[in-house]
Amino acid sequence: MTDASTALSAPSELRARAHLPSPRVVRSLVLPLAIVVVWEAVGALRLVDPTLLPTPFAVLKELFRLTTSGELVANLIVSSRRVLLGFAIGTAVATLLGAVTGYSIYWRGVIDPTVHALRTIPGLAWIPMFILWLGIDEGSKLALIALATFFPTYLNFMSGIARVDRKLIEVGRVNGLTGARLVSTVLIPYSLPFLFVGLRQSMGVAWLVVVGAELMGASSGIGYMLNDGEMTGRPHLIMACMIVFALSGKTTDLIIATIARRVLRWQDTVEQP
Repeated sequence: MTDASTALSAPSELRARAHLPSPRVVRSLVLPLAIVVVWEAVGALRLVDPTLLPTPFAVLKELFRLTTSGELVANLIVSSRRVLLGFAIGTAVATLLGAVTGYSIYWRGVIDPTVHALRTIPGLAWIPMFILWLGIDEGSKLALIALATFFPTYLNFMSGIARVDRKLIEVGRVNGLTGARLVSTVLIPYSLPFLFVGLRQSMGVAWLVVVGAELMGASSGIGYMLNDGEMTGRPHLIMACMIVFALSGKTTDLIIATIARRVLRWQDTVEQP
């Protein structure tokens, strides 16, 4: 009788546990909740002028208004499209050049110094040139995002390939691996973790740069909304846009991290279960 009751109660216990958030999720929410509590306390005690630092309730109210009116979704779609297209262009070129310069010492000497020199030019310095070359339409915005996302992926992927242990390459050659087979069997698996680190960094940079890109004559996008909040003196709108940027960036980073865990599940590392 006891065994039967235990067997019957087991599924219900499993269902109850399935609805509970994991400890990892709970830990990740501790700091944001603490920030909100302190933020609310500062607003409630009037330690800062509400016109300079709106309360969390005022920001949530603005987010609700933007969501129900459809304004938030429409502008988020525009910004997301710019981010994803610029990210795709920049990282595709970066992966190609990173593979070439990482594999070939000759091409590394030709390409890498110029890339490092261009990397030191501030992103804002490119804005007037892109406007002159491509106008204020989508081309200049995508070019700025693509340029910014190029460097993290290029540097990480190139370093990953260049740092492949020479002993692994020698073992591969001893086992008859040459050319494409050596690249696919040894070089790419070793450098994939570096590539995903670069992709995550590039995605974060894309969300940072899209704000500057949407200042170039844009009439839509979250960056445009943020700028509009600054021009019209609406700090609650500014902070609402900041929260949207944070959530969007975290979401895309989580997607890339999830893909990386599945692709790299063969690794025996601390992060892998």
